[in-house]
Amino acid sequence: MKRVDGRRPNQLRPVKIHPHYVKQPAGSALIETAASLPVLFVLIFCFMELCMAFYSYDMISESAREGTRYAMLLSSTCTNSSGGSCTATATQVNSYVSGLGWPNLAGGTMTVSTTYKTPAGGVGTNIVSDFVVVQITYVFPITMPFVPKNSITLKSASQMPIIQ
Repeated sequence: MKRVDGRRPNQLRPVKIHPHYVKQPAGSALIETAASLPVLFVLIFCFMELCMAFYSYDMISESAREGTRYAMLLSSTCTNSSGGSCTATATQVNSYVSGLGWPNLAGGTMTVSTTYKTPAGGVGTNIVSDFVVVQITYVFPITMPFVPKNSITLKSASQMPIIQ
């Protein structure tokens, strides 16, 4: 097959570099900036949303650990200085975890569930040698436009043996 410009099929075109081809380079810089800034802003806001998701997961993970520490120290054998009971129920542990005061920057909703189980895995009570399990479910709202899913469910759990 013969090409119009007379080149062979495996021959490349000669490259010609023309100095001062663009007389007004300021216009091309404006177009390049206008094309790249939206991409840069999208990446920045995606990174910020990702950081909020990691912070929220860290928040619920730490809240679950604090809840299990609270419950394991306030078992059924716990007494205060006046001899009264200071036992923490599952409802008290749930309200303690919900009121820890971690900043909820993402504005999601947190659900806390506290259960007790025996070392064999059965249903336990708040006694020494049983385990306390605090599970937290957090619905993380996605605030970015054009994202098909508007929330992500984050879950964290902590389990510790009751020692006192």
